This record gives sequence, structure tokens and C-alpha cells, in this order.
Amino acid sequence: MEQNDIQLLQQEVRHVAAPLHSVRGEMGRIIAGQDMLIERLLLALITDGHVLLEGVPGLAKTLAVKTLSKTLSGSFSRLQFTPDLLPADVIGTRIYNAATGEFTTRIGPVSANIVLADEINRAPAKVQSALLEAMQEKQITIGGERFALPDPFLVMATQNPIEQEGTYPLPEAQLDRFMFKLKVDYPSRSEEASVVERMAHPAPPPEALAVARMEDIVEARKMVDRIYMDEKIVEYILDLVIATRPGQSKSLSDRQKGVKLSGIGHLVSFGASPRASIALALAAKGLALLRERAFVLPQDVKDLAPDILRHRMVLSYEAEAENIDADAIIARLLSELRTP
Repeated sequence: MEQNDIQLLQQEVRHVAAPLHSVRGEMGRIIAGQDMLIERLLLALITDGHVLLEGVPGLAKTLAVKTLSKTLSGSFSRLQFTPDLLPADVIGTRIYNAATGEFTTRIGPVSANIVLADEINRAPAKVQSALLEAMQEKQITIGGERFALPDPFLVMATQNPIEQEGTYPLPEAQLDRFMFKLKVDYPSRSEEASVVERMAHPAPPPEALAVARMEDIVEARKMVDRIYMDEKIVEYILDLVIATRPGQSKSLSDRQKGVKLSGIGHLVSFGASPRASIALALAAKGLALLRERAFVLPQDVKDLAPDILRHRMVLSYEAEAENIDADAIIARLLSELRTP
């Protein structure tokens, strides 16, 4: 890409990113100490992805996604997953009208711009899988009839890392449908002080204002496609994803020849799929847009790699025995692979 083309594209990027910064600022006014979460939610929207959130209760996960829908004037729906939930409670069903003798279709709460699947691992697999078609195809099927979902469409699912008794872990096939798996940690002391100052009042908390439109998200998606990504960064993404797969070190690019990865083969049973490569490339472009750049940097890939890869790796018993998690393996790969 020529220098003049990049400069022109840079101007367009700033223009398209302006509403996104307004959303981020408005969400920051309501939610303190969750800047990374806010950024990733916006990133999922502009890259047409979904988010799986893991964190203890009380970290503003639900508030974040509700606030996002308000700032964009979009529709919002919350699904509280419980053991007795049925697939029809998620996608909808056909209802018989005795007066007319006809069936009518009632669309479920999944038909919204932003859907919160709260504590998704508390419902059995048949209910979890009801979201699969919606997440992948952006449609639902009821009684053989297909219904398109609103566009943009984002599913943010939460799960509690504690209290695992009586829960149903998501299968790897469905985990792979989420672009990001985010681990939400406790805020710092100063951030928590700000939370207390804003929320510890008998009066209702401040309401978010609509500062952008869903059309701005659609425009941002078009701009993401135009963000420039050098071939060397594409190769770096492939090297990183391939390195997570046992026995695939010979498939690394020439740039990585001579790099001796400290043995992770015995720690990983199954590595990340090609869907991870696609997600990492797409998310890196989206992050460049949020950071008002017309091109992707290697640091964008490094920043996103843990959130995109951690749920796509199946660790071995040896890793569990050595108390090594996916984040530790990804950090090792990032430090050892040569950066373009």
C-alpha cells in the first residue's frame, strides 16, 4: 500500500472511530475499572464476534453489556441460564391458538442486538447448543421456518469460575464459536474506590446516554475490512496458532527456523483451529481501528493472543499436574517466537 493511500485511509479511520470513542467514554462514565472489558466488547461488535466472560460475581459484567446496548440505542435481552431452561425458552416456539385453530410463532429473547447469556454453564448442553445457530448463522429456526436476527448481533455469555458443582461445562466445539474468552479480575484499590463513590447511594445509579447508533457499528465493520495487514504479520499469526498444535513445529515459517520452542507438546492435547487464525487476524484489524491506526502492528496480535487462544487449547493431564494453564503456554510462545 502506498504512503498516500495509508494517509487517506488514516483520515477515514479517525472519522469512523470517533463514535466508538464516544461509546467507550460513556461506558467509562458508568463503569469504573473495566477498560479492557469495554474495549473487547466494542471489538467483538465491530468484528462480528462473541464474548465469553469468566469472573467472580460483582465485577460489573452484566452492567457492562447493558450499558453498551444503551449507548448504541440497540435492543438488549438477558437470558438467565438455569438447569430447567429449555431450548424454546431461548429461541422461541410455535403456539397453538385454539380460537383460530392455527399455530403462531413466538420469537424468543435471543432476537436482540445484544444478548446476555448469564451463567451459561448452569444449563444443560441441549440449551447451550440452542445458541449455536444464532451465533454462527445469525438466524434461528422454529418449526422449519427461519428468522433472521438483528444486525449487529452480539452474544456475551458469562460463567462463574467457582461453584462448579451442578454446572455443565461448554464443549470445545461451542467454545470455539466465541471470538474472545475474557478473564475479568478484581479492580485496583483506586478503581474500587471510584465504584463505591458512584454506586453506594440509595438513589438509582446514573443512566447511560445514547451517544452512537448501530449504523456506526456497521460502518466500522466495513472499515475493519480495509485496515492494512502486512504479509509478515499474517505469517506471525499463523506461526503463533500453529505453535499451539502438538507436533506441528515443522510447519512454522522460515522466520522461525532455528527457534527452539521449550517443549509444550506434552502440555497440549489439541491446539487452536484455523478459526483462531481468522479471529486473531480480524481482531487485530479491529484493534488497530479502535486505536485509530490504518494498519496492524505486531503488538496488536500480542495483546489479543491470550483472549483468542486460551479457550481453543485443550491441555493435557501433564499440564494440569504441573499446574500450567493456557495463559502460561501462550506467554511462553509469545516470548520465544520471533516478532516481525
